[in-house]
Amino acid sequence: MTLAPPLPPPPSRTGAPPAEPGLLPLVGRTPLARIHTPLPHPHPGFWAKLECLGAGGMKARAAVSMLTGARRRGELAPGATVVESTSGTLGIGLAFAGQALGHPVVLVGDTELEPSVRRLLRSHGALLELVDRPAPHGGWQAARLARLREVLARTPGAYWPDQYNNPDNPAGYLSMAAEIAERLDHLDVLVCSVGTGGHSAGLIGPLRRRWPRLHVVGVDSVGSALFGQPARTRLMRGLGSSIHPRNVRPELFDEIHWIGPAEAVDACRRLARGSFVSGGWSTGAVALVAAWAARAEPGAAVATVFPDGPHRYLDTVYDDDFCRTHGLTAAVPAAGPLEIPHPRAAEALGWTRCRTPRGTP
Repeated sequence: MTLAPPLPPPPSRTGAPPAEPGLLPLVGRTPLARIHTPLPHPHPGFWAKLECLGAGGMKARAAVSMLTGARRRGELAPGATVVESTSGTLGIGLAFAGQALGHPVVLVGDTELEPSVRRLLRSHGALLELVDRPAPHGGWQAARLARLREVLARTPGAYWPDQYNNPDNPAGYLSMAAEIAERLDHLDVLVCSVGTGGHSAGLIGPLRRRWPRLHVVGVDSVGSALFGQPARTRLMRGLGSSIHPRNVRPELFDEIHWIGPAEAVDACRRLARGSFVSGGWSTGAVALVAAWAARAEPGAAVATVFPDGPHRYLDTVYDDDFCRTHGLTAAVPAAGPLEIPHPRAAEALGWTRCRTPRGTP
């Protein structure tokens, strides 16, 4: 006799979606791939954690951690609405966590958010609020946060995870650190993209305890204010910031590299052609720096994280017309970065390295 599939849980009395806790085991446990593709120069290879292959992407780890932490402390009531600002990637993670835990999700984005990502988020049940102009100070992030506060004020019982300052954000990446430590016998260099500071803060502590001499390289975007550079309008999404999240801790990094969009695009496209695995702006940026680190220290074990896959970037990074319009196809990246003595010594306009990320000497 064939048994009928079990009925889904009934809707909550608050109108929230039913929780689907069976989704939670799908988070994490992503593969660690060895990358040898020249980017653009040959290198000995580095390890890349392929977070695009986990349900909800890399930031599902942070989203689940922030919501479960808030529920445990009584800050997030069952079925209450979750409201957050996002440039896209955390939004996908929160849409996943909202379904798994039974919470409606309202995401405050901006009109730079790709149409494909808007459709994806709405398909997953999230409601979108979009701001149409950046704030005079703080850019798109400040404008999104101002709208977020308006949404909170009109939504009774709503909870704001505050990804920029919430310690449960980095705590969500402890599982990733454990997965890396379990897979590798040794690690000399860790390369991390930096935006809200979540995954870098979550990885560095436990991996440094495992390997005390671990050298940590942060990768930021040109035009980002995170490490003392002037804030500018940025083409790249997912790394960099015009504000200063508390989760970003400059003292954790041994050096910082700023990467420009043309350099990230070149690396993304080379990865797609040569390794099949690729991603967006953050992936291209960390891949370029990880390949350089592996080349600079032959024999060193180098690892990084590819935060997502290529799909949301088909109309930007992988679109020839977009890249030509924005001047992203003209030159092959240099073999290495320009060096500056401290973050305020000169404005980074392309690949730039600083070995004193904590500030001026």
